[in-house]
Amino acid sequence: MSYESLKREIGNAPNLITLGRLFLVPPVIWLMDPVDPARNLIAALVFAVASGLDLLDGYLARKYGLVTVFGKFVDPLADKIMVAAVLVYLVHHGLVAPWIVVVLLGREFYMSGLRLVAGSEGVVIAAGEGGKAKTVFQLLGICCVLARYEYRMIPFDATLDFWRVGMAFLYVSVALSITSAVSYTVGFGRALRERAAART
Repeated sequence: MSYESLKREIGNAPNLITLGRLFLVPPVIWLMDPVDPARNLIAALVFAVASGLDLLDGYLARKYGLVTVFGKFVDPLADKIMVAAVLVYLVHHGLVAPWIVVVLLGREFYMSGLRLVAGSEGVVIAAGEGGKAKTVFQLLGICCVLARYEYRMIPFDATLDFWRVGMAFLYVSVALSITSAVSYTVGFGRALRERAAART
């Protein structure tokens, strides 16, 4: 691959944004602190920005025809690194139950493997709404758990416990992780059966 083709493959705006998300992971980890609310709130905001950039790079790539092999590989990798790093930290400090992280990360590994198998079989199964909703609840949950203190809701005379809200989001994400993985598996099996039937 020539320098110019490599530059076109990696150096477009969506891929640079994806790489920028990877570079935001260390600051999030550094900012997270067991006892400092301000640092944790900033960490949550940085994580939210990184999550928002995930939507932006995908939108730009599709809108302007900048989808590349590099982007297809690095974009989901950046998602997994960012989420896994933060979840492991939260488990380490007792903020999230280990089983939640096992389910969420285990599902990601399972789905990655299943997509590889599906691709090798020439089967394409579009991402379902359950998987997309799972991602939204997962990211919202992580943001809230990072910002995990009670905050007064101005102008309302009430406080909101972000940790409880975040855990509720994560529980929903766990449920959607399981159901979407089952749905994808069933769809893959159905596609294989239909293809086998068409050949007979």
